[in-house]
Amino acid sequence: MRRRHPRRVLERHRNALARVSIKEVPSSAHGEDGTVGSKQVAEVTLPRSELDKIWSPEYLERLAATYWRFLTRVSLGLLRVRYTDSAREVVLVARPLVLLRFKAPEYHTEADCGMVTWPIERGLLVAPSGRARGWLRLSVRRPPEAEERGDEITGTVTSEVVNFYPMIAGWGWFARVGRALYNETQLRIHVIVTHAFLRSLANLDLAKSAVGALAAVEGDEPEAGQVSDRASARG
Repeated sequence: MRRRHPRRVLERHRNALARVSIKEVPSSAHGEDGTVGSKQVAEVTLPRSELDKIWSPEYLERLAATYWRFLTRVSLGLLRVRYTDSAREVVLVARPLVLLRFKAPEYHTEADCGMVTWPIERGLLVAPSGRARGWLRLSVRRPPEAEERGDEITGTVTSEVVNFYPMIAGWGWFARVGRALYNETQLRIHVIVTHAFLRSLANLDLAKSAVGALAAVEGDEPEAGQVSDRASARG
């Protein structure tokens, strides 16, 4: 990864609209059936005016697009996200090297929480037994209105991988070795990249969706619950 000039890093930090603090949580959990789960959490403190400006279904979709944009940037373009009407594919350079294929995102919004979930379908990183069984989720949560005081508000952003069956972990007699191998390679990289993504949110530079599937929801005051994912939503 290209090293950033210290002056640019300092200027970017000085101009940041928010402060991000990574919280210490268990980085992973292994199930007896070979499943793996991981969670990374950050607290984001920002002016109330900025949070109110971006607290809408449209910006939940933009947060999702920002995640994929960051993945491409941090990998220097080696990892690319391919959008179809029914799936999102993380591709190494080009097809057919599809590392992860997700179903189209599912959005869920409440007054103080928003979640976008990508069900894991298959891919080179997924064991055959784990196809269509896990998911990746980003969630954002702000304090209840009664607890919001002052000019700044601290919310949380969480990235979770749930019920994932990594191919590298193997199965049978190799599982014990494979689990250690997964922890020291794929999981370690995932945690580093996710923490970097969470820290990047300090600039509130959210990618714009090319389609804006959820933009129509903004201002309509939808009831809490599932927000339908239009086929071409770029999340």
